[in-house]
Amino acid sequence: MRADVDADPDAAGADAGEAAEGTDPVERALDAFRAGDPVCVHDFADREGETDIVYPAGAVDEAAVAHMRNDAGGLICVAVSDAVGDAFDLPFLADALDHPAVDDDPDYDDRSSFSLPVNHRETFTGITDADRAKTIVEVANAAARVRDDPTGYGPEEFAAEFRAPGHVHVLRGDRDGLDGRTGHTELGLAMAEAVGAAPAAVVCEMLDDETGDALAPADAAAYAARRDIPYVEGAALVEALK
Repeated sequence: MRADVDADPDAAGADAGEAAEGTDPVERALDAFRAGDPVCVHDFADREGETDIVYPAGAVDEAAVAHMRNDAGGLICVAVSDAVGDAFDLPFLADALDHPAVDDDPDYDDRSSFSLPVNHRETFTGITDADRAKTIVEVANAAARVRDDPTGYGPEEFAAEFRAPGHVHVLRGDRDGLDGRTGHTELGLAMAEAVGAAPAAVVCEMLDDETGDALAPADAAAYAARRDIPYVEGAALVEALK
């Protein structure tokens, strides 16, 4: 996965992606999201400093799951908006666990976004590409039902469709969206909202095969250019969508 590009500041990745396409990175990212295609999103050097492959959750299929596990390599998670999390009655995982190992104070933020890991009840083990795609798409469908009818889908309906523990981690977006938090969770959800998609987005961290570290921004931008995937900086998304 490692590109033959020297990693430098955040701007290096942004400039590479913009120069390669000659179009506004945010517009290109939203066009891709609107079409159900992936986007490479780098958050901030002073935050996680990671680039995630991000999909609108409702567009994920087996090929998309294979793309993320092969070309990104991080944890495949599905993020839902805070309103959807409330409707599902999903706790933050750290609040739900009663164990001395729980310590939800990450260096990069005030708290993590992790909620329950789930499988759709029609899956088998839950880990195959087909099983994870099924779980992700059905989470997106449930999120869309909440958006369209906030009182028509609750925790009982969620439990009838999904079981925990499972193999797809659900993330809860911040109550204030990008005003409250600027992680990949909120960035993906902001793109989904901007294009009228279900309030659910899939995120997966890009890792460097040689070092095992987060893929450098310039390397992620080079990968995106080779694959004709939009690359966008979190700061640009915040400015355009906040």
